[in-house]
Amino acid sequence: MTVTVVLADDEGLIRTALATLLPLEGDIDVVAEAADGEAAYAAFVEHRPDVLVLDFEMPVLDGLEVAARVLAEHPEQRILMLTRHARPGTLRRALKLGVRGFLGKHSSPELIAEAIAQVHAGGRHIDPAVSAQALIDDCPLTDRELDVLRVASDGYSVTDIARKLHLAQGTVRNYLSSSIGKTHTATRPDAARSAREQGWI
Repeated sequence: MTVTVVLADDEGLIRTALATLLPLEGDIDVVAEAADGEAAYAAFVEHRPDVLVLDFEMPVLDGLEVAARVLAEHPEQRILMLTRHARPGTLRRALKLGVRGFLGKHSSPELIAEAIAQVHAGGRHIDPAVSAQALIDDCPLTDRELDVLRVASDGYSVTDIARKLHLAQGTVRNYLSSSIGKTHTATRPDAARSAREQGWI
């Protein structure tokens, strides 16, 4: 049975190459391509593919934002995420959302096709190097502290962070303060930068 795929990647050469090569590696039909997160979501709505393949780093909406929107509406949707920077924090966020596959963009078309087949069949396919790093990761921050730092890293104010995460402003300040302490930094941008450098967010 042919597996239909929507392929989203802002790097045109990689996207075009995968769209050409994936059907040669398996019974795969790339029904649409997208160059940013908003276009990826629109293509998903239009085509409802068996598997949605998302690049993590895309303009407008990143891959996790698209995945969160799709899975909130269609929790059964199979999603495979590709990333150039396979950080443990990214993997944790993806799995928490319900993403079933996670690979580095360096992966061969053959391996990506295998992952698509596994995900379509209801299984998981996680890059072994990333999953091993996630297991030994010693992040001192709680999930909520990571959420707050992630939004703070985009330059939002305490008021904006509170609104986006549905938290009280005092709670946000407490999370930011504890995050600064745990990362041994002086400011909230420094804490967010440190967390990104460690691969926690």
